Formats: sequence, C-alpha cells, structure tokens
Amino acid sequence: MSAPQGLSQDLLAAFATADNNASLRGILRGLEKESLRVTPTGTLAQTDHPEALGSALTHPHITTDYSEALLEFITEPFADVEPLLKQLDNIHRYTYSQLAPNHERLWPASMPCTLGSDNEIPVARYGSSNSGTMKTIYRIGLGHRYGRAMQTIAGIHYNFSLPDEFWSLLQAQSQTGNQQSLQDFKTERYFGLIRNFRRNFWLLIYLFGASPAVCSCFVKNRNHQLQPFPFAEQTHYLPFATSLRMGDLGYQSDAQKSLVVNYNNLSDYLKTLCGAITQSHPAYEHLGVKDSDGNYQQLNTSLLQIENEFYSSIRPKRTTERGETALQALRLRGVEYVEVRCVDLNPYEPLGITSEQMQVMDAFLLYCLLSDSPQTDAREFYQGQENQKRIVNQGREPNLELLRGDDSITMRSWAQEIIAGSLACAALLDQAKTGNQYQQSVQQQLAKLENPALTPSARVLRDMQEKQQSFYAHTLQLAEQHRAWFATRPLDEKGYAEFAAMGEKSLQEQAALEQRQQVSFDGYLENYYAQYRGCSCGQ
Repeated sequence: MSAPQGLSQDLLAAFATADNNASLRGILRGLEKESLRVTPTGTLAQTDHPEALGSALTHPHITTDYSEALLEFITEPFADVEPLLKQLDNIHRYTYSQLAPNHERLWPASMPCTLGSDNEIPVARYGSSNSGTMKTIYRIGLGHRYGRAMQTIAGIHYNFSLPDEFWSLLQAQSQTGNQQSLQDFKTERYFGLIRNFRRNFWLLIYLFGASPAVCSCFVKNRNHQLQPFPFAEQTHYLPFATSLRMGDLGYQSDAQKSLVVNYNNLSDYLKTLCGAITQSHPAYEHLGVKDSDGNYQQLNTSLLQIENEFYSSIRPKRTTERGETALQALRLRGVEYVEVRCVDLNPYEPLGITSEQMQVMDAFLLYCLLSDSPQTDAREFYQGQENQKRIVNQGREPNLELLRGDDSITMRSWAQEIIAGSLACAALLDQAKTGNQYQQSVQQQLAKLENPALTPSARVLRDMQEKQQSFYAHTLQLAEQHRAWFATRPLDEKGYAEFAAMGEKSLQEQAALEQRQQVSFDGYLENYYAQYRGCSCGQ
C-alpha cells in the first residue's frame, strides 16, 4: 500500500504518547439523518408532519428538512459511536410508532420514491413565527430555483469536533500557531482539515455511495446522461455510478457554477459567501421576491438566499443563536465543528449508517487534519469538482483516473494513499479507545478497491438485476423490511413517555415563540440580512 503523502510523522509520534493520545477520547460526533415518509405503495406521504412528533421548528431530535415529508433526525454529540447509534435507534423507534396509524414508513434510499408533479411535493411548514416563516419561504424559493423534486433527496450529515485539550496540544506542536488565541488556531486548522477533505472526499463517495439508480420520474423533463435500466422498467442508472445524489441531479445549478468558494481562511470564506448572498442574480431577479399578490416567492434575488443554499460537501460550523446567521456565528466565535454532507443513506441498514462507517469517517477526518494542507486556488477548486463528477458517474470503472495538480493519477493508487494515512490515524484512535476496531474498519475498505462489487452502489444494482426489480420496487421492499424490524422493537414505556413529553414541550415552545414576536416579518428579514451587508462579516 502506498505511503500517505503529507501526513505529519511528527504529529503522529506526538499523539502516540500516552498523555497526548488521551485527548482523542474527547472527539465528539453527531448525526443528522434524513428520510422521506412514504405510503405503503411507495408514494410520497401527503400528510402533515405528525403532531405526536412535536414541532419541526423547536424539537431537539425530530424535525423536517426541505419537504414536509422529509423527516430529519438529530442526535446529540457523543464521545463514542455506540451510544450515538442507540439514540438514533430510539428516535426511529418512537417515530415508527407514530407513523403506524397512517401505515407510513421511511424510505431507506437517498434518491426518492415515486413522485408526482411539483404541486404534489409539499414544502415543509414551520408555523407562523418569523423564524418559522423564513424557513418555509426559503424552501419555497428552492422549489422555484431547482424544482421541488430536489427537496425529496435524503442524506446523512456527520458532525465532528475535537476537544480543546487536543487543540492546545496541537498548538504546542505548531511552529506558527503559538501567537494566536486557541480559538483562532482551531479555526485555522479546521479550515486546513476542510481543504484536505475537499481534495479527498471523493473516496468516501466511492466507498459508501449507494445511489447508482433513480426512479425515471425523477429525471422526467430534465437533461441527464442516465441510461434506462435494462432489467426493469421505470428506472434510470449508470453502470459504474456511485452516488447520483452528489452529482448534477442533486442540489447543483448552472447559476452556482460561477461561485468559487475560498476555503483558505475564515475571512475569505465569509466574504465569498456574503457576496453571493448580497449580490442580485438576473435569473432570480426575474422571479422577484414576491408575487403580484404580495406572497413571498423567495427570500431574496441573490445567487444564494442564505449560506445553506451553497451545497458543499463539508461546512465549517458554529452553533447559532435564534435569528443569527450561520456566517455571523462563525465571524463572532470561530469554527466549532465541521459538518460532512456527502454521505448517502445505506438502504440496507435500518439506521442508514453503521458503526464501521463512522469509524472510517473519524480516521479519515483526523488524517485530513494532521496532513499538510496548502492553500487552494480556483484551478484546484474546479479540479475537485471534476473529480467528484468522475467518481459520481464512473466511480467503479476500471482504471479510472482523477486529476491531481499537473498530472492524472489512477483512482485506486490515490485511494490507497488516503487509506494508508487514515489507517495510521485509526491506530491513534484505537490507542485512545483501547482496542483495534478503527484499524479493522479502515482496513476493510481496501477490499472495495480490489473488488468494486463490494461497494454499496454495486450491491444495489446487482440486487436489482438479480431480482429483475426496478429501483422503486427494490427500495420499497427494503422499506417494508425496516418497518417490520422496528415493529418488533417498540420503545419501553419510559422511553416512549420521554419522547412524548419532548414533543409536547416543543409544541409549547413553538406556540410561545409565535405569541411573543413583535416585529413584522418584513422587519425580521431586514434585520436578518443586515448581518450580511457590506460583507462586514468577512472583516
């Protein structure tokens, strides 16, 4: 296996010492997992977000994302993988108990079920408070800009942070960071992690991508390069595709292709996105902010309504206060954690993800952090986009080559380098946890390089072919299996009561928020966007 390029041997040695290594026990990870509610026949649920699940605006664990039917489950941050998965499991178990009366289930794939017209895809609703109204109008705007079918795509977001103890030790090892505050040092090094992630994340798409096919209804009246699936009707696919969700069929647009986001430092990152949020875009000017009746069509006419509209594979994050923009929080308090956004749902897993996958993610992210991370330019930004496109559409193609600087390199040889580096970081994590699970999990990924048939995307296509099933029929069958599995594992009385109380409390919190607001929505929006004006958030 090729040696890892750029991985600091000095840092590996430093964090292998007992005292320093212990700081890795404080790594926190959390999940945000999306899944569509569907009917027993695999069509999109038209029902409201179940009241027993609480308020989608204020519930700490159960909300919705783009569509009213797109549930999102949010875990707390955990220092260990297993309790995190246990909490995610409990959220699923309670949710399934509330879906049972309507015989609904969760769609286990990232690409959606059978869809009708845009009008049959309900936009998520969050009540009459200003913050709730803004969330709904943002989604209405996305529907106008990209079509509502986009709002039915699901994925998993992986949140990752390291403790201050680790950062203090890393700063002590640094030749350049000792003149900074600890927070400034953390922010700088998180951006270094992000740059390396963007160079290498195509490997995660290859290893874990699970959306090589879609229902034909999803690409109806759209330009695409997919082929009809020869073994079943109403399905389109690409033979070597890995994650169509992360390609042109996902949240990509011609308008955003001109946007080169700068990840070299926080200031430049903020200025780039602030500019995209405050500068009007001709196509969206034509749509207008409000229709002739005064109803909002979108939040603004800029390239981005808010920063979240830029669909990056990874984001720097800081917990926000109510009414505060994500960029303002970063400007004021620096980076707190990173959010990885390139992960497909694993349709074969009831929770959509496994402990093995999370261990690989941890080792991969630590590798990105401890490796040299030179600054990037527009050329490398576009090379990264091209590599992503190749992996999405052709990832399992033999002898596939990717772009790296002035050269091309085979995907397999580059992947071996990344896995070698991740394996070295997995050894540090195993030392901290006193085991060998991290190294085992990373080591197991090598088999997917030797045999692409072992990847989830290949398994999906193979199962569809062997059973002569469409994407829809195959995924619906898995949805029913998961529903039946959860039906045999109801929450105990105490756990059920806790979630019921949580839902009731969230409804009360939403009601209180709606009752005490005083400023008009127009005024609220004006105050919100004042945080971006003049790109002061980049200073």
